[in-house]
Amino acid sequence: MRTETEMIQLIINIAKDDPRIKAVWLNGSRANKNAPKDIFQDYDIVYVVSETQPFYQDEFWIDRFGPRLYMQMPEKMDFLRGKDYSFDDIYGWLIQFADGNRMDLHVESVAYAQKHIHDDKLCVVLLDKENILPFIPEATDVDYHVKKPTMNDFLCDCNNFWWCLNNVAKGLWREEIPYVMDMLNDCIRPHLVHVLSWKIGIETNFSCSVGKSGKYMNRYLSPEIWSRFLSTYPDADIEHIWNTTMIMCALFDEIASEVAERYQYSYDHAEAEASLNFLKHVRFLPKNAKEIYSSFA
Repeated sequence: MRTETEMIQLIINIAKDDPRIKAVWLNGSRANKNAPKDIFQDYDIVYVVSETQPFYQDEFWIDRFGPRLYMQMPEKMDFLRGKDYSFDDIYGWLIQFADGNRMDLHVESVAYAQKHIHDDKLCVVLLDKENILPFIPEATDVDYHVKKPTMNDFLCDCNNFWWCLNNVAKGLWREEIPYVMDMLNDCIRPHLVHVLSWKIGIETNFSCSVGKSGKYMNRYLSPEIWSRFLSTYPDADIEHIWNTTMIMCALFDEIASEVAERYQYSYDHAEAEASLNFLKHVRFLPKNAKEIYSSFA
Protein backbone atom coordinates (compact mmCIF):
# COMPACT_ATOMS: atom_id res chain seq x y z
CA MET A 1 0.00 0.00 0.00
CA ARG A 2 1.45 3.35 -0.99
CA THR A 3 2.20 5.68 1.91
CA GLU A 4 0.71 9.12 2.39
CA THR A 5 4.01 10.67 1.33
CA GLU A 6 4.01 8.62 -1.89
CA MET A 7 0.38 9.45 -2.67
CA ILE A 8 0.76 13.18 -2.05
CA GLN A 9 3.91 13.30 -4.17
CA LEU A 10 2.14 11.45 -6.99
CA ILE A 11 -0.79 13.88 -6.81
CA ILE A 12 1.54 16.89 -6.95
CA ASN A 13 3.69 15.44 -9.74
CA ILE A 14 0.65 14.76 -11.92
CA ALA A 15 -0.37 18.39 -11.45
CA LYS A 16 3.13 19.61 -12.28
CA ASP A 17 3.36 17.51 -15.44
CA ASP A 18 -0.05 18.46 -16.86
CA PRO A 19 -0.26 22.05 -18.16
CA ARG A 20 -4.07 21.84 -18.06
CA ILE A 21 -3.91 21.57 -14.26
CA LYS A 22 -3.38 24.96 -12.62
CA ALA A 23 -3.57 24.08 -8.92
CA VAL A 24 -4.43 21.27 -6.51
CA TRP A 25 -5.68 21.16 -2.96
CA LEU A 26 -6.43 18.57 -0.31
CA ASN A 27 -9.47 18.63 1.94
CA GLY A 28 -11.35 16.18 4.14
CA SER A 29 -9.96 14.19 7.04
CA ARG A 30 -6.34 14.26 5.85
CA ALA A 31 -6.47 18.05 6.09
CA ASN A 32 -7.86 17.82 9.64
CA LYS A 33 -5.23 17.61 12.37
CA ASN A 34 -7.93 16.51 14.83
CA ALA A 35 -9.07 13.51 12.78
CA PRO A 36 -7.61 10.14 13.79
CA LYS A 37 -5.04 8.89 11.29
CA ASP A 38 -5.48 5.43 9.82
CA ILE A 39 -5.14 3.40 6.61
CA PHE A 40 -8.76 3.99 5.54
CA GLN A 41 -8.60 7.78 5.26
CA ASP A 42 -9.52 9.03 1.79
CA TYR A 43 -7.46 11.43 -0.24
CA ASP A 44 -9.96 14.19 -1.02
CA ILE A 45 -8.31 15.97 -3.94
CA VAL A 46 -9.39 18.86 -6.15
CA TYR A 47 -7.54 19.74 -9.34
CA VAL A 48 -8.21 23.23 -10.68
CA VAL A 49 -8.16 22.97 -14.45
CA SER A 50 -8.46 25.22 -17.47
CA GLU A 51 -11.36 23.11 -18.77
CA THR A 52 -13.13 20.13 -17.23
CA GLN A 53 -14.29 18.63 -20.54
CA PRO A 54 -10.97 17.07 -21.64
CA PHE A 55 -10.80 15.24 -18.33
CA TYR A 56 -14.29 13.78 -18.17
CA GLN A 57 -14.19 12.82 -21.87
CA ASP A 58 -10.90 10.93 -21.46
CA GLU A 59 -11.76 7.58 -19.88
CA PHE A 60 -8.15 6.70 -19.24
CA TRP A 61 -6.54 9.80 -17.73
CA ILE A 62 -7.10 8.61 -14.14
CA ASP A 63 -5.06 5.47 -14.90
CA ARG A 64 -1.96 7.49 -14.04
CA PHE A 65 -2.93 7.23 -10.36
CA GLY A 66 -2.51 3.46 -10.42
CA PRO A 67 -4.52 0.25 -10.78
CA ARG A 68 -8.03 0.48 -9.37
CA LEU A 69 -10.54 -2.06 -8.13
CA TYR A 70 -13.69 -0.06 -8.87
CA MET A 71 -15.01 3.49 -8.84
CA GLN A 72 -18.02 5.78 -8.97
CA MET A 73 -18.67 8.99 -10.89
CA PRO A 74 -21.37 10.82 -8.89
CA GLU A 75 -21.97 13.71 -11.29
CA LYS A 76 -22.33 11.29 -14.21
CA MET A 77 -24.79 9.21 -12.19
CA ASP A 78 -26.88 12.29 -11.43
CA PHE A 79 -26.92 13.16 -15.13
CA LEU A 80 -27.93 9.62 -16.15
CA ARG A 81 -30.82 9.77 -13.71
CA GLY A 82 -32.16 12.87 -15.43
CA LYS A 83 -30.79 15.62 -13.22
CA ASP A 84 -30.15 18.85 -15.09
CA TYR A 85 -26.41 18.95 -14.63
CA SER A 86 -23.49 20.71 -16.27
CA PHE A 87 -20.03 19.12 -16.10
CA ASP A 88 -18.34 22.40 -17.04
CA ASP A 89 -17.87 23.46 -13.41
CA ILE A 90 -17.08 20.22 -11.59
CA TYR A 91 -16.71 16.52 -12.26
CA GLY A 92 -15.53 13.70 -10.03
CA TRP A 93 -14.29 10.16 -9.65
CA LEU A 94 -14.46 8.20 -6.38
CA ILE A 95 -11.74 5.59 -6.75
CA GLN A 96 -10.83 2.49 -4.75
CA PHE A 97 -7.30 1.55 -5.76
CA ALA A 98 -5.95 -1.98 -5.89
CA ASP A 99 -3.36 -1.21 -3.20
CA GLY A 100 -6.06 -0.23 -0.66
CA ASN A 101 -5.87 3.53 -1.00
CA ARG A 102 -9.00 5.50 -1.87
CA MET A 103 -9.23 8.87 -3.57
CA ASP A 104 -12.20 11.20 -3.96
CA LEU A 105 -10.98 13.18 -6.94
CA HIS A 106 -12.60 16.20 -8.58
CA VAL A 107 -11.67 18.60 -11.32
CA GLU A 108 -13.05 22.13 -11.09
CA SER A 109 -12.91 25.04 -13.49
CA VAL A 110 -10.82 28.00 -12.40
CA ALA A 111 -13.84 30.25 -11.95
CA TYR A 112 -15.76 27.65 -9.96
CA ALA A 113 -12.75 26.85 -7.76
CA GLN A 114 -12.06 30.50 -7.00
CA LYS A 115 -15.68 30.97 -5.95
CA HIS A 116 -16.03 27.82 -3.84
CA ILE A 117 -12.63 27.06 -2.33
CA HIS A 118 -13.64 28.80 0.90
CA ASP A 119 -16.77 26.66 1.25
CA ASP A 120 -14.79 24.20 3.38
CA LYS A 121 -12.21 25.46 5.88
CA LEU A 122 -10.55 22.04 5.82
CA CYS A 123 -8.38 22.94 2.86
CA VAL A 124 -4.64 22.59 2.27
CA VAL A 125 -3.26 23.91 -1.03
CA LEU A 126 -0.63 21.48 -2.36
CA LEU A 127 0.30 23.40 -5.49
CA ASP A 128 -0.73 26.67 -7.16
CA LYS A 129 1.32 26.96 -10.34
CA GLU A 130 -0.03 30.34 -11.45
CA ASN A 131 -1.13 31.87 -8.13
CA ILE A 132 -4.76 31.72 -9.18
CA LEU A 133 -6.17 30.80 -5.77
CA PRO A 134 -7.16 33.32 -3.08
CA PHE A 135 -5.51 33.32 0.34
CA ILE A 136 -6.36 30.16 2.26
CA PRO A 137 -6.11 30.28 6.08
CA GLU A 138 -4.71 27.34 8.02
CA ALA A 139 -7.01 24.33 7.77
CA THR A 140 -9.49 24.02 10.62
CA ASP A 141 -12.50 21.84 11.42
CA VAL A 142 -14.35 24.71 13.12
CA ASP A 143 -17.23 24.44 10.64
CA TYR A 144 -17.88 20.94 11.94
CA HIS A 145 -17.88 21.81 15.64
CA VAL A 146 -21.04 21.10 17.59
CA LYS A 147 -23.25 24.20 17.52
CA LYS A 148 -25.24 25.49 20.47
CA PRO A 149 -28.94 24.70 19.87
CA THR A 150 -31.49 27.42 19.75
CA MET A 151 -34.59 26.89 21.84
CA ASN A 152 -36.53 26.01 18.68
CA ASP A 153 -33.84 23.51 17.64
CA PHE A 154 -34.16 21.86 21.01
CA LEU A 155 -37.96 21.84 21.11
CA CYS A 156 -38.29 20.46 17.58
CA ASP A 157 -35.76 17.69 18.16
CA CYS A 158 -37.50 16.63 21.35
CA ASN A 159 -40.92 16.66 19.75
CA ASN A 160 -39.69 14.67 16.75
CA PHE A 161 -38.05 12.09 18.98
CA TRP A 162 -41.12 11.45 21.10
CA TRP A 163 -43.61 11.70 18.23
CA CYS A 164 -41.86 9.24 15.90
CA LEU A 165 -41.83 6.55 18.58
CA ASN A 166 -45.47 5.78 17.81
CA ASN A 167 -44.26 4.45 14.45
CA VAL A 168 -41.87 2.14 16.24
CA ALA A 169 -44.69 0.95 18.47
CA LYS A 170 -47.08 0.06 15.66
CA GLY A 171 -44.26 -1.38 13.56
CA LEU A 172 -43.20 -3.73 16.36
CA TRP A 173 -46.80 -4.73 17.07
CA ARG A 174 -47.18 -5.58 13.37
CA GLU A 175 -43.73 -7.27 13.37
CA GLU A 176 -42.59 -5.08 10.46
CA ILE A 177 -38.89 -5.23 11.26
CA PRO A 178 -37.47 -3.32 8.23
CA TYR A 179 -39.90 -0.46 8.86
CA VAL A 180 -39.05 -0.37 12.56
CA MET A 181 -35.31 -0.31 11.86
CA ASP A 182 -35.77 2.61 9.46
CA MET A 183 -37.81 4.51 12.04
CA LEU A 184 -35.26 3.89 14.78
CA ASN A 185 -32.12 4.62 12.85
CA ASP A 186 -33.22 7.21 10.28
CA CYS A 187 -35.90 9.15 12.15
CA ILE A 188 -35.28 8.78 15.89
CA ARG A 189 -31.58 8.10 16.46
CA PRO A 190 -30.41 11.40 14.88
CA HIS A 191 -32.24 13.28 17.64
CA LEU A 192 -30.52 11.20 20.31
CA VAL A 193 -27.18 11.97 18.66
CA HIS A 194 -28.11 15.66 18.66
CA VAL A 195 -28.81 15.87 22.39
CA LEU A 196 -25.67 13.88 23.20
CA SER A 197 -23.71 16.23 20.94
CA TRP A 198 -25.17 19.25 22.74
CA LYS A 199 -24.13 17.72 26.06
CA ILE A 200 -20.62 17.36 24.69
CA GLY A 201 -20.76 20.92 23.35
CA ILE A 202 -21.70 22.26 26.77
CA GLU A 203 -18.85 20.37 28.43
CA THR A 204 -16.25 21.44 25.83
CA ASN A 205 -17.47 24.99 25.24
CA PHE A 206 -18.51 23.92 21.73
CA SER A 207 -14.91 23.55 20.66
CA CYS A 208 -14.98 20.11 19.05
CA SER A 209 -16.55 17.96 16.36
CA VAL A 210 -18.26 14.65 17.12
CA GLY A 211 -17.88 13.48 13.51
CA LYS A 212 -20.45 12.13 11.10
CA SER A 213 -23.22 10.21 12.89
CA GLY A 214 -21.52 11.03 16.19
CA LYS A 215 -18.67 8.61 15.50
CA TYR A 216 -16.25 10.52 17.78
CA MET A 217 -18.64 10.88 20.72
CA ASN A 218 -16.77 8.20 22.65
CA ARG A 219 -13.90 10.70 23.03
CA TYR A 220 -16.06 12.98 25.16
CA LEU A 221 -18.84 10.94 26.78
CA SER A 222 -18.30 9.01 29.97
CA PRO A 223 -17.81 5.24 29.46
CA GLU A 224 -21.19 4.67 31.13
CA ILE A 225 -23.10 7.01 28.79
CA TRP A 226 -21.22 5.71 25.75
CA SER A 227 -22.02 2.12 26.70
CA ARG A 228 -25.69 2.95 27.08
CA PHE A 229 -25.68 4.64 23.69
CA LEU A 230 -24.13 1.59 22.02
CA SER A 231 -26.75 -0.62 23.67
CA THR A 232 -29.45 1.22 21.70
CA TYR A 233 -28.39 -0.65 18.54
CA PRO A 234 -30.54 -3.81 18.40
CA ASP A 235 -30.46 -6.95 16.29
CA ALA A 236 -33.62 -8.03 14.46
CA ASP A 237 -35.18 -9.83 17.41
CA ILE A 238 -38.45 -8.10 18.32
CA GLU A 239 -37.96 -8.40 22.08
CA HIS A 240 -34.43 -7.02 21.76
CA ILE A 241 -35.74 -4.07 19.77
CA TRP A 242 -38.32 -3.31 22.45
CA ASN A 243 -35.60 -3.41 25.12
CA THR A 244 -33.17 -1.19 23.24
CA THR A 245 -35.93 1.28 22.40
CA MET A 246 -36.64 1.63 26.10
CA ILE A 247 -32.95 2.26 26.75
CA MET A 248 -32.97 4.88 23.99
CA CYS A 249 -35.96 6.63 25.55
CA ALA A 250 -34.42 6.70 29.03
CA LEU A 251 -31.12 8.03 27.70
CA PHE A 252 -32.79 10.71 25.59
CA ASP A 253 -35.00 11.84 28.47
CA GLU A 254 -32.02 12.10 30.81
CA ILE A 255 -29.75 14.03 28.45
CA ALA A 256 -32.50 16.27 27.04
CA SER A 257 -33.45 17.24 30.60
CA GLU A 258 -29.80 18.05 31.29
CA VAL A 259 -29.51 20.26 28.20
CA ALA A 260 -32.81 22.01 28.99
CA GLU A 261 -31.67 22.78 32.52
CA ARG A 262 -28.33 24.15 31.29
CA TYR A 263 -30.00 26.63 28.92
CA GLN A 264 -33.23 27.17 30.82
CA TYR A 265 -35.15 25.76 27.85
CA SER A 266 -38.60 24.30 28.24
CA TYR A 267 -38.69 20.50 28.07
CA ASP A 268 -42.11 18.88 27.73
CA HIS A 269 -41.91 16.12 30.34
CA ALA A 270 -45.63 15.42 29.93
CA GLU A 271 -45.13 14.73 26.22
CA ALA A 272 -42.21 12.42 26.97
CA GLU A 273 -44.21 10.52 29.59
CA ALA A 274 -47.26 10.19 27.33
CA SER A 275 -45.17 8.89 24.45
CA LEU A 276 -43.35 6.41 26.66
CA ASN A 277 -46.60 5.17 28.22
CA PHE A 278 -48.09 4.66 24.76
CA LEU A 279 -45.02 2.67 23.79
CA LYS A 280 -45.29 0.48 26.89
CA HIS A 281 -49.01 -0.03 26.34
CA VAL A 282 -48.57 -1.18 22.74
CA ARG A 283 -45.73 -3.51 23.75
CA PHE A 284 -48.20 -5.68 25.66
CA LEU A 285 -51.22 -5.13 23.43
CA PRO A 286 -52.58 -8.54 22.35
CA LYS A 287 -52.16 -9.47 18.69
CA ASN A 288 -55.90 -10.01 18.37
CA ALA A 289 -56.74 -6.56 19.81
CA LYS A 290 -59.62 -4.78 18.06
CA GLU A 291 -58.76 -1.38 19.48
CA ILE A 292 -55.76 0.27 21.11
CA TYR A 293 -57.60 1.55 24.19
CA SER A 294 -60.83 0.02 25.42
CA SER A 295 -61.82 3.30 27.02
CA PHE A 296 -60.50 6.83 27.27
CA ALA A 297 -58.46 7.58 30.37
